[in-house]
Amino acid sequence: PNEPVVVPQVDRREVKLPRFPSNDFEVGLFGGAYSVQNFGASIAGGLRLGYHITEDYFVEAALGTTRVKDEAFRRVLPGGIFPTGSERLQYANLSLGVNLLPGELFLGPGRALPSSIYLIGGVGTTRFAGQRQQSFNLGLGAKVYLRDWLALRVDMRDHIYSLDLLGKRESTQNLELSTG
Repeated sequence: PNEPVVVPQVDRREVKLPRFPSNDFEVGLFGGAYSVQNFGASIAGGLRLGYHITEDYFVEAALGTTRVKDEAFRRVLPGGIFPTGSERLQYANLSLGVNLLPGELFLGPGRALPSSIYLIGGVGTTRFAGQRQQSFNLGLGAKVYLRDWLALRVDMRDHIYSLDLLGKRESTQNLELSTG
């Protein structure tokens, strides 16, 4: 009397689960171009350390450096702005990121790589031309996991800080495009 009306006769198939990266920590080197307002772009590089709090949120510490030249000013001002013609710019940031579009990048019908597009922003310090200033950074990036232990990422960030190089303090917008 309590027997089911329909007895399912389904062959169970084996499901292979995708291997998504499960590590919470991330270490990486990066390189790219850093454009200092009024001075042009130059090659930059550095180190990033990250910790994934959840699937959606992560924190990241970044250390970067570049050399800034005053060639454009030397054409107008005898001696330029920097005594040696170039100055080293160094920055350190602590940022919070949010994965907006986690998903997969499809490479044909049989291959997919985990990926994400994220927003990132934070605070830090920038040392340039004998000045040390508090800085803010805002950016957008994309990351593709090539292996469980290897990812490729591209970042575009705006570093915002104040400088007083020509006798007037002004807020500067300094763009960085990097990969690592």
